[in-house]
Amino acid sequence: MSQNMMVLPLPRHMQLADHEFMMPPEKLILLNSSRPQALRFTATRFQRALKAITRMNWEIVTSTATPTEQIGLTLRLLPGPAVHPQGYKLEITPEGMIVSSQDEAGIYYGICTLIQVLDSSIKNKGDHYSLPCLRIDDWPDYPIRGVMLDISRDKVPTTKTLFELVDLLSGWKINQLQLYIEHTFAYRNHPEVWENSSPMTGQEILELDAYCRDRYIELVPQQQSAGHMQRWLIHDRYAHLAETHGYFMAPWGEQTQGPFSLCPIDPGSVELMRQLYNELLPHFTSKMFNVCLDETTDLGVGRSKEACEKLGIGGVYLDYLLKIYREVKARGYTMQFWGDVLIQHPELISELPQDIIVLEWGYEANHPFSEHCDSYAVAGLPFYVCPGTSAWGSVAGRTNNALGNLLNAAENGLKYGAIGYLNTDWGDFGHWQVLPISYIGFAVGAAYSWALEVNRDLNVRHAVSWHAFRDRTGAMGDVAYDLGNVYRSLGFEPFCSSVLFWILLWPLEKFRAFINLPLDAYRRAESAIEESMVPIAKAKIERPDSTLILDEYRNTARLLRHACRRGLLLTNSKGFDVARFQRELDTDMGEIIAEYKRIWLARNRPGGLKDSVGRLEARRTEYTISDS
Repeated sequence: MSQNMMVLPLPRHMQLADHEFMMPPEKLILLNSSRPQALRFTATRFQRALKAITRMNWEIVTSTATPTEQIGLTLRLLPGPAVHPQGYKLEITPEGMIVSSQDEAGIYYGICTLIQVLDSSIKNKGDHYSLPCLRIDDWPDYPIRGVMLDISRDKVPTTKTLFELVDLLSGWKINQLQLYIEHTFAYRNHPEVWENSSPMTGQEILELDAYCRDRYIELVPQQQSAGHMQRWLIHDRYAHLAETHGYFMAPWGEQTQGPFSLCPIDPGSVELMRQLYNELLPHFTSKMFNVCLDETTDLGVGRSKEACEKLGIGGVYLDYLLKIYREVKARGYTMQFWGDVLIQHPELISELPQDIIVLEWGYEANHPFSEHCDSYAVAGLPFYVCPGTSAWGSVAGRTNNALGNLLNAAENGLKYGAIGYLNTDWGDFGHWQVLPISYIGFAVGAAYSWALEVNRDLNVRHAVSWHAFRDRTGAMGDVAYDLGNVYRSLGFEPFCSSVLFWILLWPLEKFRAFINLPLDAYRRAESAIEESMVPIAKAKIERPDSTLILDEYRNTARLLRHACRRGLLLTNSKGFDVARFQRELDTDMGEIIAEYKRIWLARNRPGGLKDSVGRLEARRTEYTISDS
């Protein structure tokens, strides 16, 4: 591949020629299909890109009687069943450009690749432009390549932010999007649950669904249906449905007070889900539905204790799952659910319906995808592999872990026959990471799920800088990659998180009880932060939000530095002026919070901001010096 040609994902087969295609401004775009209207949006996407890059405006036509010499680009939908569904052939010859496929999605993906070739390889030769001649044959490894975005842990993106993200992801050939919902859909019959969260409305879902469909992305509905229901159960109207209001051990290792999960043996739990499904699902055109059902960690500690002692926790869970399955099935949907609870009871896997989709998730680089995928494959169940961006629980990401986790999932999903690859982006404990922190994970996940072998050695820094940040210098790719690896500099890597995240989330004394690192660890991290941010001065981001991205990264780095300084305060070395240092930390955190609020509101709705910021403000109170 030409060193100057930047394409993401890298295509499966590409052959460059020595010739060029001259591109005069008068050419036409021909839609060669029995259903030309189905290709109109795809053609328009290319038309707009061409105009933005060259200021040329090629007209779209549908008549095959158009003189051949006037045609610059042909979109050709071939007859017959697809040999490689979603695959395409892109040819650039001295006579013109042709994108051909046996399905409309393939035409779209061919145009996505052509736009990237145009953007990276076009040459201005005065009275015309030119492109290198080439031939690409390309198709995906995974038929479903998705992204899941957490919109329930405080941060609900604006519609504009979601539309921009859909454009970015569809250009990388992502074809499924899920929005993780606990309480952030505006259920008209349950306003007290979402009234302070700036939820997505039914109209907004309809608009997003249509926007996604134009870009060959399936917007799959999602609603938490068992665990993680505390935002409902804290209200008097729903409190009686909780498994427990007492204490239980949470998966992150803390003694936690309920409510958390719905009681699976209470008929009211299924009735509540019945009401929610009836209101939510009609807003989506997808016939898949992710009901979640993950992390029911308080199951058996409260109202279902006796049932669990009799049938086993797995048995009670499976019984509830099957009740939910029947509700989903009755509405004509294919049910998806997270597989973490059932995989702990492998003897029950064979009892699942064969038309249910298991979502095998795990977010560490060494997650046992091989073992778990094998269990589902042996049972004959369709399943996705679901790695993650590693952005949450870190502030700045965990680059090395993300790359390992994404690769592990891609390899074992292919090995055991997964039908989908769903890349997850969570927001646990306040969603402190800004959206661009997730770009590395999104980009690499898109590449690995499209064609793993050719993308295995992807130059991640350059690809992310070019395709995510629109920075041709490569500087932002370096910043994102290296700031995302600061977590490694402390010499200790907590599960699914970073030390600097926990020292910001927990009171200092609680942190000291769990993690005790020497002063040198925080000094190393400070140096790593400073070094990783050096290239930002050279970045030349060609995006409308370029200033915002720079501000987001600078405040992220500042928040990490503050975490390091909290660590220094914790070490309390000899000769340390604690009072002065605490005053400095108080001022620093105040400025960080002010910038955090401004940045949040640039991409997200106000609901949830108070809760997210409240966790940082709680840490600021630790810097108050008593006058006594």
